[in-house]
Amino acid sequence: MDAEAGVAAATAVGAVVLAAGRSRRMGEANKLVEPVAGVPMVVRVVDRLLASRARPVVVVTGYDSARVERALGDRRVLIAHNPDFDLGMSTSLRRGIEALVGGAGGHRGGGRQDRFGVLVCLGDMPGVETATVDALIAAFLAAPDDVACVPAYRGRRGNPVLWGARFLPEVMAVRGDVGARGLLAEHPEAVLDVPVDDPGVLLDVDTPDALHGMEGKESG
Repeated sequence: MDAEAGVAAATAVGAVVLAAGRSRRMGEANKLVEPVAGVPMVVRVVDRLLASRARPVVVVTGYDSARVERALGDRRVLIAHNPDFDLGMSTSLRRGIEALVGGAGGHRGGGRQDRFGVLVCLGDMPGVETATVDALIAAFLAAPDDVACVPAYRGRRGNPVLWGARFLPEVMAVRGDVGARGLLAEHPEAVLDVPVDDPGVLLDVDTPDALHGMEGKESG
């Protein structure tokens, strides 16, 4: 992973991929390295981000980190290992944001902190399209004020969520085995729904059946 290349390519929006969990509902398998259409799940997520406008891309590892990192190969991402992954998703979220802000060299979109955003992505949502990521970034940069951008497929909100800089202290303050989505309800005036034609924003892979279903969708 070429960290310097990631820093050099920093833009107004960086991405954090949460890939540290144990995948307990998958049984013995680590779902993040299970194939989806022949490609490890987390790699599909990362490749679509690398094809987008988001830079840098930070991957937070924890459980089974060596296998996850091997799967990623020499892709131009920043790896942030979270030794506290067993304490919950919020620890990985904090670790990823810390690495992203440092890895971006303090970049704030041309010096305007209100135009710096963090796209929080889940390593078990391999169906999210690159076009969706770019639509979120475009909406974020076009908004007159700092916002949180959420993809909406047929009126249903999904993932990933793009958080503007104003939200980051609250995101970093989240504790336990949860992400930051609960903050959306606390700031309804600052949440921008971005309509997308992408059912992948609603599909996370938590079980063997879900993985099998995703394989069928991607192969078809």
